[in-house]
Amino acid sequence: MDLHLKGSRVIVTGATRGIGLAIASTFAAEGADVAVCSRDASTAIKLAASLLERGAGRSLGSAIDVSDGAALKQWVADVATQWGGLDVVVSNVSALAISDDLGSWHRSFETDILGTVNLVSAAIPFLEKSKAASIVAISSVSGREIDFAAGPYGSLKAALIHYVQGLAQQLAAKGIRANTVSPGNVYFEGGVWNDIERNDPALYAKALALNPTGRMGTPQEIANAVAFIGSPVASFISGANLVVDGALTRGVQL
Repeated sequence: MDLHLKGSRVIVTGATRGIGLAIASTFAAEGADVAVCSRDASTAIKLAASLLERGAGRSLGSAIDVSDGAALKQWVADVATQWGGLDVVVSNVSALAISDDLGSWHRSFETDILGTVNLVSAAIPFLEKSKAASIVAISSVSGREIDFAAGPYGSLKAALIHYVQGLAQQLAAKGIRANTVSPGNVYFEGGVWNDIERNDPALYAKALALNPTGRMGTPQEIANAVAFIGSPVASFISGANLVVDGALTRGVQL
């Protein structure tokens, strides 16, 4: 299916590994212009170069800490000005703070919530001028069911879903869609579940057994969902929380 993303101007935060890397690469393969950020400048710049090789029309890589609201907003404005606008923004960065301590709560709020709020706030003036504007935020199944990450991570991922669904209502008249994608357990080298597999094999085995597919997801499987829901092909989907978890969760989403 042609997602009609060729020439779309896309921002993906936290795109240098795992799900974010797969998202940026998938938009690039569709022929979009893709801007990525990371806290490490050299990594972001190298990724931008690789995205050109994967099919991106244009690509930019910058060193940005999304918890620095002023820097994030300036970066969004700079990208939009250089490219003459924006069409899609994907908020992917997470603090991945699972421990139930005050520092984890602060990191989750500043990164997961404010990192998304500031991205959206900076992007809206440019998205308003797009013919196919879309906001996608990466949440988690931990935001809709109680699991081992029920502290700051799960709580703020739930808040993220609420925030984005509110955006969908507020921005519909301006032609801007807003959705979340909630992955289940996703395995990749260097990722959280790879680390748990090595250091807490009992938890890893328990998590694996919960999924009726008998496996965890891949970053590419999440990226496929993000590219679809962010694309013009999904033009009448807004305010949705797309769960991509291989039937892991058991609650009915009403």
